[in-house]
Amino acid sequence: MTYNHNMRLLFVVDARSPIAMNWIRHFTERGDDEVYIASTFPCDLDVSIKGFEFIPVAFSSVKKPGQRPGGASYTLNLRTKIRQWLGPLTIRRAAPRLREFIGKVKPDLVHAMRIPYEGMLAAEAYTGVPLIVSIWGNDFTLHGPSTPLMKHYTHWTMQVADGLHADCRRDVRLAREWGFSVDRSSLVAPGNGGIRTDVFHPAEKPMEEPVILNPRGVRQYVRNDCFFKAIPLVLKKHPNARFLCASMEGEGQILQWIKELGIEGAVELLASVPNMEMANVYRCAQILVSPSIHDGTPNTLLEGMACGCFPTAGDLESIREWITPNENGLLFDSNNSQAIADAIIAAIENKNLREKAAGLNQKIIASRAEYQMNMQMADKFYGKLIRKP
Repeated sequence: MTYNHNMRLLFVVDARSPIAMNWIRHFTERGDDEVYIASTFPCDLDVSIKGFEFIPVAFSSVKKPGQRPGGASYTLNLRTKIRQWLGPLTIRRAAPRLREFIGKVKPDLVHAMRIPYEGMLAAEAYTGVPLIVSIWGNDFTLHGPSTPLMKHYTHWTMQVADGLHADCRRDVRLAREWGFSVDRSSLVAPGNGGIRTDVFHPAEKPMEEPVILNPRGVRQYVRNDCFFKAIPLVLKKHPNARFLCASMEGEGQILQWIKELGIEGAVELLASVPNMEMANVYRCAQILVSPSIHDGTPNTLLEGMACGCFPTAGDLESIREWITPNENGLLFDSNNSQAIADAIIAAIENKNLREKAAGLNQKIIASRAEYQMNMQMADKFYGKLIRKP
């Protein structure tokens, strides 16, 4: 049963993020609710909403509208460290602006998607309006412990939050350790709301060629260095293998690795592709590789599984909620290039396992990750928080 009263919702998000916007579209598309967005980054929206406010935090004002999350691989680690040390210092100054917007909108509920820095900002600006905070994959394991102030604000955000949305059961457990009260409600659902199966579905004929896709782009917590070092090891056994790398076109560091490893002929770096168009990219691949060392449930992993890719991924507690090794995928040590190569080679050489996994993964997506089903759960969750005294 869904909450069937019109809701006035305020989302505190990085509105450039396709993950956040896929979730929000459920509420804008059905037309029953008033949707407002406070974005921590400047952006151009392609959805119809009631109101928008840009509230910079953690130096987000230096980004240009339309600039996607992530960035140049050369400076990514440095920029992340600067934001972890200095970003929390900007929260107190930004909070009054969000508090003023909350007072103007008078929402029934505020939903902050991600702890740093949207959840931290919403917690600092808390006015008593029910607050839901979404946990994204590395909020607790990478960012939370990184600096004293990040640790403080992560604890504070979990203490203030009235409700929790996580994309894996692990993060609900970790949230309790970070201060989220055991008597408060939580929802486990994919961070982007789930898979739109009318878009993300298998090709009519499975890919027979050994085409391997890394869909993760450039992220601090993704061991792309180990992934690229694994490619020559795969090519020794399967010289016809081809590698597609999403959102890596023109990345200087990656171009340098490719040249040093002598794998130019086997690798194609792809430009950023709109999320809904990524389905065609997944359907061009036989195997998906996700070499992360911090993660919840990667949306790219679920999308690839829905499109029939055989998933191989870093062996993390959260990933094991979706992948059982040698049943519907393979897991590896993301810090070990040989382990990554071994998993890719095993996937190439085991057609029976790939076919078995494809069938199992379709059932998993349908039962746990389908968009409309998860967003109906979100409706009910919102209603529960709104009605609660």
